[in-house]
Amino acid sequence: MNASPVSRRLNVVTGAFGYTGRHVARRLLSMGERVKTLTSRSASESPFGDRVEVEPLAFDDPDALARSLEGAETLYNTYWVRFPLGSTTFDSAVANSRTLIDAAGRAGVRRIVHVSITNASTRSPLPYFRGKAMVEDAVTGSGIEWAIVRPTLVFGEGDVLLNNIAWAARRFPFFPIPGSGLYGVRPVFVGDVAAIAVDAGSRSDNLLVDAVGPETFTFEKLVQLVAERVGARTKTLRFRPAAALFLSRIVGQLVRDEVLTREEIEGLMNGLLVSDGPTTGQTRLSDWLQENAETLGRRYASEIRRHYTSSDSPA
Repeated sequence: MNASPVSRRLNVVTGAFGYTGRHVARRLLSMGERVKTLTSRSASESPFGDRVEVEPLAFDDPDALARSLEGAETLYNTYWVRFPLGSTTFDSAVANSRTLIDAAGRAGVRRIVHVSITNASTRSPLPYFRGKAMVEDAVTGSGIEWAIVRPTLVFGEGDVLLNNIAWAARRFPFFPIPGSGLYGVRPVFVGDVAAIAVDAGSRSDNLLVDAVGPETFTFEKLVQLVAERVGARTKTLRFRPAAALFLSRIVGQLVRDEVLTREEIEGLMNGLLVSDGPTTGQTRLSDWLQENAETLGRRYASEIRRHYTSSDSPA
């Protein structure tokens, strides 16, 4: 059955060839929606063939950016950077996001669904969480209908963090845990994040929602569960945060990547990847790990190679 004209309204997704954006685009396509992505990657990299329209994520040309958003009903924004590298900084990511939001307003976009992070705050001492909150403020102050989705630790197909925990567990005799390891994480499946975002896009009320899964772990238990599921014999050992960071940088030199940042350690230890809100994602990490144990962590997933060769970065 052909989709009705109403169901073919244009949806724009930033970073649809990346991680969270790919799952948002996939869900929209499964519903018969029309999808365009704004990206710094080439159309030849599309996992969707010609089903997704492709235009540049032209932060340096606001007029072109506005033109690429004309006719869009909803903008799903997953653009962000995980850590500063070269000319890419949190400040530049905030400025780019403001340019995008301004372009959406000029183009007449009805609604913005912005993917942020739990516990974002302009008062945060951590630039990642503070920058995320600054973008939230730009969204809510734009005059456009908005929804902000705040995920915790996101896992699923294309994941970097859990994949690389599994990768390390398969190869090293011990896994360094910063501090006590007793700080919590409440992982959420990337497909559930996409479902929450797309559902928020269909509404007309302004909305702030945490995307959180049904299970809560201490970070140490999370690492142990990953190792157990993939059949690794690695042991968790607790280190002072600075020592754990030092060890991660040694591994980072081997794989030519930023394995873990000081800010990520502080965010974990301060409980910023936990939400006290209701469960909004239904997929259990323990079940997903069981189903994907055979392939998880077989290859290292490089953040730099995936996302820092262009400005098309994940949320």
